[in-house]
Amino acid sequence: MNRKPAPAVPSVQQLEEELKREKYRGRYKRLLRGTVSTVLVVIAAVVLLSNLLLPVLRIYGSSMTPTLANGNIVAALRYGSYDRGDIVAFYYNNQILVKRIIALPGETVDIDEEGNVSIDGELLDEPYLVEKAFGECDIELPYQVPEGRYFVMGDNRGVSSDSRSSQVGCVAEEQVVGKLIFRLWPLDALGTIE
Repeated sequence: MNRKPAPAVPSVQQLEEELKREKYRGRYKRLLRGTVSTVLVVIAAVVLLSNLLLPVLRIYGSSMTPTLANGNIVAALRYGSYDRGDIVAFYYNNQILVKRIIALPGETVDIDEEGNVSIDGELLDEPYLVEKAFGECDIELPYQVPEGRYFVMGDNRGVSSDSRSSQVGCVAEEQVVGKLIFRLWPLDALGTIE
């Protein structure tokens, strides 16, 4: 008769080692599940935050040079009030444009042939400009900004298409995506936006 040898009975030490391995495997699985859950919650929070409160935008074009350059990545604050000098992003023809607020609702804007801007008869101090230009302007000056709207202009006045053009016009508050507050890229220019 052929007999199979009886299986060896594990020793107490072998049983204890196997029990330790199983406990370790269970702890590892719980830790992995917890880590994945935490990462997913953080990603969801970042996406929600960036869409609702702090949109991140990429700058295209040269209408805001030297303040912002093509390829810069910036963060905007979606809620708050807007003042003269703030740089805002806004919707225009299914695009997002970025310009500087020059005049507030109810104010009167005038621009002379050299590109000097006056608000309600006072010359506007614009230290962010490298060069002044009259630019593309087909509106009748002086121009009174309608209520609930902002008169915006790019910092590169010679090439910027902005509120001086009847095509763009003044920006309604509902069009504003947010005020640009921080440059994220390039890293050597990381910091607040003035």
